[in-house]
Amino acid sequence: MKSLTKASGLGLAAVLAFGSGCLFAAPRYHGPVSDHFDGDRFHNDVPRPRAGGLFRWLFERQPGPWAEPVDGPYGAKPVERVDRGRMRVTWVNHATVLLQMDGLNILTDPIWSERCSPISFIGPRRHHSPGIRFEDLPPIDVVVISHDHYDHMDLPTLKRLHAAFHPLVLVGLGNAKLLRRAGISGAVELDWWQSIGLPGGVRAVSVPAQHFSNRSLSDPNVTLWTGFAFQGPSGTAFFAGDTGFGGHFAQIAARLGPIRLAMLPIGAFRPEWVMSTVHMSPADAVRAHRALGAGTSVAIHFGTFPLGDDGETEPVERLHAALDSDAVPRDRFWALGFGEGRDVP
Repeated sequence: MKSLTKASGLGLAAVLAFGSGCLFAAPRYHGPVSDHFDGDRFHNDVPRPRAGGLFRWLFERQPGPWAEPVDGPYGAKPVERVDRGRMRVTWVNHATVLLQMDGLNILTDPIWSERCSPISFIGPRRHHSPGIRFEDLPPIDVVVISHDHYDHMDLPTLKRLHAAFHPLVLVGLGNAKLLRRAGISGAVELDWWQSIGLPGGVRAVSVPAQHFSNRSLSDPNVTLWTGFAFQGPSGTAFFAGDTGFGGHFAQIAARLGPIRLAMLPIGAFRPEWVMSTVHMSPADAVRAHRALGAGTSVAIHFGTFPLGDDGETEPVERLHAALDSDAVPRDRFWALGFGEGRDVP
């Protein structure tokens, strides 16, 4: 009976999601064919699991433990800015990072909402409040969005940021139209390896990632997913967004290295037979750290929303085990607390 009820619930959810596809779907990108765009959809070099495997996982899930949701504690109010030549990183939550470098304040994949969902009262609920209060943010100059999934492109948060700071917003191809529909104008779209100059002598570069995009069941891969690198007087910082492990890390290192700071995802990695092509495991993140030749890495995408089968503390535990096994010093790969900020060596 439990399996039947679960299956019925999943079936109903799928029907509702498909039926609401026109309402929630992302606008389709139109542009020239490239090595990762076939004129209709974007793609990875490594194929994702077939849909049948994903549905099998939904029916057979064995999620690890998560504690009850908590509010706070919150981190200290970040500094207003850092000087030219300095770099500081603050992990807010999930994939939301405040990167401060060369007098510039950059926010990645910001989400302050209670749920990552198209509907405010349904969908994955956060288990920890954002580590920095929204009202404690310093002036935000640039926001980067790696892809259109609800835990990375949170429209309510983006509207708040637009109203408060009017930051420059950088996105992958095809994503600006959705933001315009939400009243957020001026977003700049970048293809992989395209770049744009920013204040303070910093340049932002869109870089490859191994993932996918969709806002509903009817719009898979019609917009581009991406990572971002930031090159300035203080060095290069790399934000991976969501990605599986792949050869793109070595490419990024070759083109943009040396990497002073890498922000690498470690969560939503189980079961690995489903997730490994689109989400790195903690061990994969250590491999990425080495492939990038990063001076310092910081873990992201864990401990906030229960999106995979890994438990709340499992990603950090597995990260520490992988670092010890691979003889990487723990002070080279940080797992920061919510709202914790550090100067980057």
